[in-house]
Amino acid sequence: MITTRSASACGQADFGWLQARYSFSFGHYFDPKLMGYASLRVLNQEVLAPGAAFQPRTYPQVDVLNIVLQGEAEYRDSEGNHIIVREGEALLLSAQPGVSYSEINPSKDRPLTRMQLWLTACPERENPRMQKIVLSEGKTAQLLASPDGADGSLQLRQQVWIHQVELAPGEQHVMRLNGPRAYLQSIHGSLEAISGTEYQEKLGCGDGAFLQEEQLVRLTAKTATQALVIDIPV
Repeated sequence: MITTRSASACGQADFGWLQARYSFSFGHYFDPKLMGYASLRVLNQEVLAPGAAFQPRTYPQVDVLNIVLQGEAEYRDSEGNHIIVREGEALLLSAQPGVSYSEINPSKDRPLTRMQLWLTACPERENPRMQKIVLSEGKTAQLLASPDGADGSLQLRQQVWIHQVELAPGEQHVMRLNGPRAYLQSIHGSLEAISGTEYQEKLGCGDGAFLQEEQLVRLTAKTATQALVIDIPV
């Protein structure tokens, strides 16, 4: 089964220095029916104005995945770790109790646009504090993050697989899923999603979709499309 979550129905924020769209309850936006999806706690798209910053903050027991779509971001933590992430790269923070993290758009004239996901992390697992990966250009599907770091992907502290899919107009890709739940997010472009049981939905730019009890999803791009398939079997 596929159920669309339209971009227009998501939570919105405009603070001047920050513009955001929230797929699930976050900050001032609260919907008791949308507190996340299995271990996917947060899925935000945010734009930080030039020079804007998130002041140091702590996180719950989560892995934080930031995918930079435009501009660049600078990250620091209270343990002295520091990293720059540029357009076309992704960063995974293995958030630690008692450690604070800051984020800044260091550019004086260019906004920073990124996707951010929070995934519930298993506290017993010890992963590198900061991991970075380059997004492959011209590759139909790339494994961005996985439990075991397969194919050079970022290593999560959870049984979740995150793929980026890039399709040209009319191009099709079939993604096999590991379990009963997944979430599909269109970053840009429009596409059609058909499940293995023939449920069919059309997604526009910024739309998402819940997938339940499906073994695969067939994606067909109507326009040039960039999307995420978040495979959440447990």
